[in-house]
Amino acid sequence: FTLRKGEIHALMGENGAGKSTLIKVLTGVYPKDGGEVHIEGVDGPAVIRSPQDAQNAGISTVYQEITLCPNLSVAENMYIGRTKGAVTNWRKMNSGAGKILESLGIPASPTQQLGTCSIAVQQMVAIARAVDMECKVLILDEPTSSLDEQEVQKLFGLMRDLRAKGVGIIFVTHFLEQVYEVCDRITVLRDGQLVGEYVIEALPRVQLVSKMLGKELDDMADIKGESGGEAISREGAPVLEAQGLC
Repeated sequence: FTLRKGEIHALMGENGAGKSTLIKVLTGVYPKDGGEVHIEGVDGPAVIRSPQDAQNAGISTVYQEITLCPNLSVAENMYIGRTKGAVTNWRKMNSGAGKILESLGIPASPTQQLGTCSIAVQQMVAIARAVDMECKVLILDEPTSSLDEQEVQKLFGLMRDLRAKGVGIIFVTHFLEQVYEVCDRITVLRDGQLVGEYVIEALPRVQLVSKMLGKELDDMADIKGESGGEAISREGAPVLEAQGLC
């Protein structure tokens, strides 16, 4: 699996294909039994034994379920676990949170209680936290499953902005139309094995479903072969590479 700088890369497969396992190995939740992970071409494999190791290596994950604290403010959620000492500089924290929120176009106030924000804005705050920790790889695991169409478009706008800043994004979703709207490249897994990596313009939807299922589906009339969206073929330097993981 190869993720390049400045691309949105869809990780696709049926339930049980290995998507969540790959993500948990990359983020240090599961130990790997074999294989290597390389980040930004640095000599030697990255050592990722815990989520903290992954965070230190520049890998951040935003899960489907919001893992922040709704009773705390937006700024507190962005900096929780990152302040040192017993005294918190609230003015500095709120100012710093305000700057990153503004730079990403997130409609929230630093002092606003997170629980009063929509689910979409809470997802964006989680992404802002990851970006502020200077992530190189952002993993979004089913982030749109509970969003309406307008909220999805706001999230996609943020993803495109991060792509333009050079962040590599792994996007896991079961909505095919969203893959073809926002992604540049697709990797398909099936039964824990790599099926292949494809530039999105070269993989019609019916072929994507066929590769996910391992069956020929050319006769399915309800799945069109045309792909949509603004997909761009990107050939940036690899930011993350995983080989032979098991």
